[in-house]
Amino acid sequence: MKSNLKLILLGISSTLLFAQCSPQKTEETTEVVVAEEVKTPTLTKIWETDTTLTTNESVLYDAESGKIYVSNIEGDPRGKDGKGSISIIDKDGKVVNQNWVTGLNAPKGMGITNGNLYVTDIDQLIEVNLESGKISNKYKVEGAGFLNDLATSNGKVYFTDMNTGKVHLLDGGKISTVTEGHESINGIAIAENGSLYMLDKSGLKMLNADGTSTNLNKTVTGGDGLVILGDGNYVASRWAGEIYFVNSDGGETLLLDTKDAESNTADIGFIPGDNIVLVPTFFKNKVVAYKLDY
Repeated sequence: MKSNLKLILLGISSTLLFAQCSPQKTEETTEVVVAEEVKTPTLTKIWETDTTLTTNESVLYDAESGKIYVSNIEGDPRGKDGKGSISIIDKDGKVVNQNWVTGLNAPKGMGITNGNLYVTDIDQLIEVNLESGKISNKYKVEGAGFLNDLATSNGKVYFTDMNTGKVHLLDGGKISTVTEGHESINGIAIAENGSLYMLDKSGLKMLNADGTSTNLNKTVTGGDGLVILGDGNYVASRWAGEIYFVNSDGGETLLLDTKDAESNTADIGFIPGDNIVLVPTFFKNKVVAYKLDY
């Protein structure tokens, strides 16, 4: 009996020892990480107008009519000389109406709302009836120094004063000041949710509900034209000849640099459905269209 028990115990010990010394089978999983390709935004030239748009400063696309409006200073950007005008071109770059509106001084930023085209003109805001092309109102802005860019939203007209650092508002026929203290402010745009974005000496900023502002990009300083693409992406121009794509993370890509050609990039326009950036070249007297790929 003792011998049998001894043999059984030896058998159990041998089994345990074999199990401990044998290689252990384990399951291993390999995680495959696929790097997402980052696309570099680009601009590709597709057309340009004739050189009849003298000192064109701003371009505005009207989605409802398909027309493109161009503001032409034609004289001194600060001079009240009556030489300024608004022209109309089509989506192929053909000048449809060279002198749609005349008798302005130095028209710059434009916007459309309530059946009217609004344009800044040194120290006043001009209202033009879209159907007739006639000036229907002129709003004098007290203390204005150099009214510049303009944006519309829900019947309201927002516009900047580069000299005073203010953003003004036309609402219900009355002008008020929305915000101030923005040195050399120029470009302005309103998002679908009503948020106001602007370009000044410090870069691209968003106006907060409490009146403060958040700087989204500090590279594109002194910007001229601003387009909100959505999803936190923007296109911004500098008058000297630069256009930037600004990312949602605050980074930027230089899309166009025409400084060596002395071709300016003033208050740009945009055709959303076709992703076309419309560039007023100021002293080159033409509008150039570029396809945006991003």
